[in-house]
Amino acid sequence: MDISRMDLADTGSPEGLVTLILKHEPNLPLPVPIEELALQLEVEEIAELQTEGFEGGLITDTHRSRGIILVKKGVIQPRRRFTIGHELGHFLIANHIPDKAGQFLCSREDLRTLSAKEGDRRAKMEVEANRFSSLILMPPTKLREAFKKHPTPSLEHVFQLADQFDVSKEAMARSYADYHPEALAFIVVKDGKVGRVYHNRSRFPFVVASRNKSVPYGSLFYRKGLQIGVPSEIDSRLPDIWIEVPRGQRAPTMSEQVCLQKNGFALIMLWHERAEEDEEESEDMTARDRWRAQQARYDGN
Repeated sequence: MDISRMDLADTGSPEGLVTLILKHEPNLPLPVPIEELALQLEVEEIAELQTEGFEGGLITDTHRSRGIILVKKGVIQPRRRFTIGHELGHFLIANHIPDKAGQFLCSREDLRTLSAKEGDRRAKMEVEANRFSSLILMPPTKLREAFKKHPTPSLEHVFQLADQFDVSKEAMARSYADYHPEALAFIVVKDGKVGRVYHNRSRFPFVVASRNKSVPYGSLFYRKGLQIGVPSEIDSRLPDIWIEVPRGQRAPTMSEQVCLQKNGFALIMLWHERAEEDEEESEDMTARDRWRAQQARYDGN
């Protein structure tokens, strides 16, 4: 690598930093070598975190001239990589000021923070560090290339890309929802209860299913015969299971796919197709039919 900290001096935003990194290192391989990149950008060491209750940390000086990234011992590789990316974001974003001089300590919840209330400076820093980590580990240009090769969304594709980019399935689902051209939402389920919801708010309607409440009746989640680790087929569902359908308006097409996971977790993908787009279809194919056709082509490659 040839990039240096000086090459990043003209910006302080996560998007600007990642844009400059990719400009100076256009041939970064996948998965992105985040540890090598951190060391190239004047992080002196990536060490084991000794403080209980935290996933990661950063030790640095007032002028951010040097840094040591800390990672909780024993975490799986995708989580380790995201934590390193998060702490590298704190190191590179100049206006990130730690609560304790020279030391950032980040909990697991910090690494999941995606929004911040007005005036909550600490939460805003965590949001920006998470955005930096997501963007550098899953560059949108690389994702869009993958979507062109495999345009029909599916959990199988999410899992394949998670392996390719060496990130968690949940992290990939977030980016998949943000950058895929189709309107998608992903719901993390734990012990039958709705948990975190990821969707592009400008394209996918608000999900009305309440957090910490049971998965709505009528979801594929309740279909018998589902196997852990094996995604279901994509199938049409009544849209009002998950979203509000205004009275008097034609209901959109809503399709769903579910994959049960270990320890009581599950991941649900929702695919929303607006009614007016349905009318423009040249053939009367459901999302399920298109998925099956795409899978047949993909499997045959």
